[in-house]
Amino acid sequence: MIHVSILVPNEAVMASLVDPRTIFTGANSFLEAAGQKPIFEIQFVGLTREVEYNGGLFAVRTDALLSEIKKTDLIIIPAISGDIATAIEINKDFLPWIIKHYKNGSEVASLCIGSFLLASTGLLNGKECSSHWQTANEFREMFPEVTLVDGRIVTEQNGLYSSGGASSYWNLLLHLTEKHAGREIAIIASKIFALEIDRKSQSPFIMFNGQKNHEDEPIRLAQEFIEKNIAEKISIDDLADKFAIGRRHFDRRFKKATNNTAGEYIQRVKIEAAKKELETSNKNVNEVMYDVGYTDAKTFRSLFKKLTGLSPVEYRNKYNREAAVA
Repeated sequence: MIHVSILVPNEAVMASLVDPRTIFTGANSFLEAAGQKPIFEIQFVGLTREVEYNGGLFAVRTDALLSEIKKTDLIIIPAISGDIATAIEINKDFLPWIIKHYKNGSEVASLCIGSFLLASTGLLNGKECSSHWQTANEFREMFPEVTLVDGRIVTEQNGLYSSGGASSYWNLLLHLTEKHAGREIAIIASKIFALEIDRKSQSPFIMFNGQKNHEDEPIRLAQEFIEKNIAEKISIDDLADKFAIGRRHFDRRFKKATNNTAGEYIQRVKIEAAKKELETSNKNVNEVMYDVGYTDAKTFRSLFKKLTGLSPVEYRNKYNREAAVA
């Protein structure tokens, strides 16, 4: 049997507690229906016997305390909510337990922004990690030694797994189901739970919001200038001159403050504006391209697909209501 410990931290997102139990229990049922033995032993594991959520409206009873688990094969860290620094602090007693069991051979998987708890162990230092795109800037500030991969749904390195944001963690759960129960069971699970198996990217869902939580005022002004002049062709040399900063020094300061190079920032601001036009207007792709300052269709389409995972036409058809109806 594969022992699965679903952690029950304070301030967890309840769905991310229930959903892992649901899919692994389901996998056991599918195996039994196929005449095979169930393989997952699933337990809620916590610091206390009961954890309340939503101001006491709901409570989860744990199957075991951390101290009672001598060996486990797979640890699931659910998403946390509220103020992230506070959530990490009130759940810090989980961290040495996770480290100990990982060093003893357990796999560890974080769901959505459960990645903050996983990163707090130090196990991800020097490794890649997926998480919710909305908290990407905060993650990078808190864990500079971890490489956050913005668009990827599932990241796996050395027995450490992490997922993209919100319900995309189902794809990590499917991945773990396939690894331990086989492809056939994972396909059945994907059909029963109406999930898209093998989905790789959360890029179409990302909304770029430039990092402005820093103290470099000239760089913040440069960011605002970029955002207010989307239709213009902006030169980084001109930006550096405008704010009286040498080009190389400007590049270093911009990257340090925003986690993007100035060139990346310009591209992402323009593509975000293009996405909004494709979602809400009746303009064709070329008109949107000109509105955000591009004149070469091949360059625009290539960059758009690189950042969103979809072509401009695919994106419009997916998110523009009138285009979808048509």
